[in-house]
Amino acid sequence: MNKTFRVTLDFEKPVVELEKKIAEMEEYARETGVDLSDDIGRLRRKADNYRKETYSKLTPWQRVQLARHSDRPFTLDHIERIATDFVELGGDRAFGNDPAMIAGIGKIDNHRCVLIGHQKGRDVKENLHRNFGMSNPEGYRKALRLMKMAAKFKMPVITFIDTPGAYPGLGAEERGQAEAIARNLMEMAVLPVPIVVTIIGEGASGGALGIGVGDSILMMENCWYSVISPEGCAAILWKDNTKAPIAAEAMKLTAPDLLKLNVIDKIIPEPPGGAHWDYDVASANLKKAILTELKRLEKIPVETLIEKRIQKYEAMGAWKE
Repeated sequence: MNKTFRVTLDFEKPVVELEKKIAEMEEYARETGVDLSDDIGRLRRKADNYRKETYSKLTPWQRVQLARHSDRPFTLDHIERIATDFVELGGDRAFGNDPAMIAGIGKIDNHRCVLIGHQKGRDVKENLHRNFGMSNPEGYRKALRLMKMAAKFKMPVITFIDTPGAYPGLGAEERGQAEAIARNLMEMAVLPVPIVVTIIGEGASGGALGIGVGDSILMMENCWYSVISPEGCAAILWKDNTKAPIAAEAMKLTAPDLLKLNVIDKIIPEPPGGAHWDYDVASANLKKAILTELKRLEKIPVETLIEKRIQKYEAMGAWKE
């Protein structure tokens, strides 16, 4: 599990340093033929124990940092591992194609599906191309076009949420950002096919909700999902975004909190240390959860499916007189 990361978070540094030492010792053993298996085994156990101890008691702010990790698997990384025969389709048939929103058709085992998700970049060039995972209206309209195709051909829809929010630029507002998101909410509420929503990284505000209405909401272990970012919340409440860790604690934006609040339906476990430590394991866990939900949802009659979906969202939250 030796990894080289572009960014190492403060609480990750000890285990990353141990992994580097293990890699160096393994390389030395290969080159010289010296048997270092005992020492390597001891360091491996130490690294594994530290990883389990550290990541079993993460704070909400640390989970936010993991959700944003630049080496975390993105939508296309997961699609590559869980789907076959994926064909990406582009354009909203009105303005253009939005690289921040991936949409296409693929097969997960024997389930032909429409797959839709936000896509970030790994470096500056990619992030500029993908707009840092912030979709424009044409991205949401492309997503809706594919959803309607799914309805026409009776294919379930799988969405992958990972965005810091919808793009708030002038052009996006001029082209109807709010209308595009609102229309998706309305259309997804009554789409006559199963919808499985997965949160694989950040889930912020309307940018997430634009592809976030579904029959089953799955959330990976180290993600966050909220109406606003911790920094945004801190800036509003305290006029100081450095209080983001305090805001993250109060906002109840982690997977365990949201499961208790019935905002999500299931937490998908990640490999020790987070999804960025092992893409294959993270995607395998995600695939297993998606297939479980698809098999369950496909047995439900369409009318009942839509009724349950609407009731699900009506039941969220509580009124106080």
